[in-house]
Amino acid sequence: MDCKELIFSAHAIQRMFERRIETIHIKAIIKYGEIITEYPDDLPFPSYLILGWVNNRPIHAVVAINGKSKRCYIITAYIPDPSLWSSDFRKRELK
Repeated sequence: MDCKELIFSAHAIQRMFERRIETIHIKAIIKYGEIITEYPDDLPFPSYLILGWVNNRPIHAVVAINGKSKRCYIITAYIPDPSLWSSDFRKRELK
């Protein structure tokens, strides 16, 4: 994902602090991670669920991007719960 600027929502900052996810981790996930779900109808910009790995730990980040300005808005970030996700953390499991 090509982001010229990252803008973190207050929610994202709070959750990252609680979950010990650092800004550098989010930058790496956006640059090297895998988009596992697309939300093209989200407003005001399409958003994406991105899976990345930091220190052998899976992290999901939800990122919206303004296609014109290339500003990326970090909505939230979390450690996926293994009981709710497939073993590779790419698919949500229905329990």
